[in-house]
Amino acid sequence: MIATNYGTWGEELQAPWDACKKAGFEITLATPKGLKPLPLTISVDPEFFDPIINTYVNPKPVCDRIKQLVDSDEWAHPIKFADATTKGYDAIVLTGGLGAMIDMCNCWELHRLIMEAYKDGKIVAALCYAVTTLVFLRDPENDYKSIVYGKKITAHPRAWDFYGPGMDAGYDLYGATPENKGTDVHTPGFLWPIEDLVRDAVGPNGACIARINANRENPQVYYDHPFITGTSVESSIAYGDKIVEVLNKL
Repeated sequence: MIATNYGTWGEELQAPWDACKKAGFEITLATPKGLKPLPLTISVDPEFFDPIINTYVNPKPVCDRIKQLVDSDEWAHPIKFADATTKGYDAIVLTGGLGAMIDMCNCWELHRLIMEAYKDGKIVAALCYAVTTLVFLRDPENDYKSIVYGKKITAHPRAWDFYGPGMDAGYDLYGATPENKGTDVHTPGFLWPIEDLVRDAVGPNGACIARINANRENPQVYYDHPFITGTSVESSIAYGDKIVEVLNKL
């Protein structure tokens, strides 16, 4: 299971983590720096109101569970991407968060891991912003097209992007320490429009699924072997459940 060191969206790691643990799966957690993945502060704030989709996105029980995981040792000892392998594993599971666009999406070490899994026919899963890790991973055996070329892949909808006059995205982390402080960078909203990138990457025979009406009651996750992809935080639970469902059928 893969997470950013620059700010995960708490539930996008917590939900698949808890689903896989409950299913009895063995999980090895990996991050770019080998440091505990910390959630963005706003992702563990039950009072955070998303001004784009006009809703509160963080249920308090979810925030409490994420803080419990961060404050314990459960996520405390990840390995580095550089030291990881997919040999002996059935899947590689990418989790999202604003930080994923900085230290995951075009990371050579992570691309090596995904390609290793992909070439071995293993399950490759990605949620929200981490989906662009698949977009940017190019297959030299297929004219350097994206590995999702020709596939049906979900994408965080363009209509939900933080983009516009005066937009500013910070990366403050819950549980930050001097040794694990994330990044001080600010970006003018999101780094890129994921929906547009996915539409280009899947090509004319693929499909980009970017439903603007996805929500907790009607989430969006899609499985097009070997890829499992999910839209955004509202689909985190469904994403974890789909991973468990697919792996249990292997």
